[in-house]
Amino acid sequence: MEQNKSKSYGTALYTIITVFFFWGFLAASNGIFIPFCKAHFNLTQFESQLIDFTFYGGYFIGSLGLYFASQITKVDFLNKLGYKNGIIWGLVLSAAGALLMVPAVNSGSFGFILGAFFVIALGFSLQQTAANPFVIALGTPETGSNRLNLAGGVNNFGTLLGPVIVSIVLFGGASKLIPAIDVKITAVNNLYFILAGLYIAVAIFFWISNLPKVTSDEKIEASHKTNLPLFIIFIAFCLVLAAGPLSNYTHVAKALYVYASLAIILITLFVSLSAAGRSTEGWGAMHYPQLIYGMIAIFTYVGTEVTIQSNMGSLLKTPEFGGYSAAQIAPYISLYWGSLMIGRWTGAIGVFNISKSAKNILTVIVPFFAFGVVLGVNHYFGGIDVSNLYIYAVCVAILIIGFFIGQQKPVRTLTIFGLLGVFAMVVGLLTTGRVGLFAFISGGLCCSIMWPSIFALAIAGLGKYTSQGSAFLIMMILGGSIIPPVQGILADTTQHSFSGISGLHLSYIVPVFGFAYLAFFAWKAGVELRKQGIDIDHVEASGGH
Repeated sequence: MEQNKSKSYGTALYTIITVFFFWGFLAASNGIFIPFCKAHFNLTQFESQLIDFTFYGGYFIGSLGLYFASQITKVDFLNKLGYKNGIIWGLVLSAAGALLMVPAVNSGSFGFILGAFFVIALGFSLQQTAANPFVIALGTPETGSNRLNLAGGVNNFGTLLGPVIVSIVLFGGASKLIPAIDVKITAVNNLYFILAGLYIAVAIFFWISNLPKVTSDEKIEASHKTNLPLFIIFIAFCLVLAAGPLSNYTHVAKALYVYASLAIILITLFVSLSAAGRSTEGWGAMHYPQLIYGMIAIFTYVGTEVTIQSNMGSLLKTPEFGGYSAAQIAPYISLYWGSLMIGRWTGAIGVFNISKSAKNILTVIVPFFAFGVVLGVNHYFGGIDVSNLYIYAVCVAILIIGFFIGQQKPVRTLTIFGLLGVFAMVVGLLTTGRVGLFAFISGGLCCSIMWPSIFALAIAGLGKYTSQGSAFLIMMILGGSIIPPVQGILADTTQHSFSGISGLHLSYIVPVFGFAYLAFFAWKAGVELRKQGIDIDHVEASGGH
């Protein structure tokens, strides 16, 4: 990156991280919007999860398109456009998608709504691809993780406020008893008019801001053998569309399409791993086994993180989990995303140059302080009695113990929280009511610090392929597009298969497998890195997604 590192770019940094808020705000808001759409448009659980499919699919398609364009032309389009302009155009594109939501909702066409969501996500993809390296470039490389942690904290605040504010706009409050079917379309229109206006306002602010010019002189690395597996993954992504609400296939056929999509993606990555192991030429970053295992881990992690909350809104409506109305689920969705904030704020302590005793004290104080912020936001902004959430402090205490055992080491940390995630999901599957609900919500605590641990292990030892490896990992946000529909179709398929447990409740076996793979990846990455002579005890886990 080229810029004057002797200058202070504090104002520029604060300008850029505003977009991080929007990413978190809208992603978390899907937890409220999904059950609203399910009720309003009379959707199946699978069809409701297509909102996440299109939202996270937009990230994948956007980053994949930029990658193939750069590979074909040998020109980094984003670098040529400029990071500042990339963010501006991304905001304009997201604003266009938000405005499209108004006629989409009024039309009553769920397919139209998915298309509008896709446009918003394409804009987010462009923003994220530009904003992350921009933040790192605004200063010395040594402090880059600190700036990303600050940006991540802003992102987490967006995820915390999103469900509460959206619930207020749609239902008039975060605890009202208004059924989703009775929400006026004008309320939905107002929500997206507000979002479009904010995107345009921030784009104008960026345009008139005196941001430094940041460019990259990195040479595009030709890796022709990666093109076929990435194209196959794209085809697998499209298979889910074939099972969408516009298709006339039977439920069984739709299920086969969805399961086939997941299987093809995983098989393609494992076959690539085997092929690259036999001949490394032409594979670029993918000839490192830790990267491909890491790509699967990012896919699994994002999918697990998203699917827990995406299906939670509907789970909360079932009798065994409280029979809540659509308006009453906001504090629980907010608590889930707040759990990620709790873990990430705690994980950020490690980047500060303070004594070990001070770090230990903060590791105890910070998560409970963050938990207090979550409760405060829901109480003061949402007008909610949060006393029934106090017991969740037990889960926060378990998180703190996990941090002390993990000691900021990625292999150990990822193993611990992967196994804790498996335990939490199993407890949720075997129980109902508040115990089961808080067990599922605690999956957010387990997910909170996985991104930096996975990232650190996956790109360790890649050398000149580090940038390309990072791009491949970002593409695997695709997991948030595929895994929620897999859980949704499983919920629909098993709805009447077992007595005493709903199909939706049973479908939470999906994140059990997700957390289990993440624990396996921690062990496997450690093995592969030791083979390459890399001291994994000095690979620090920092940053966050």
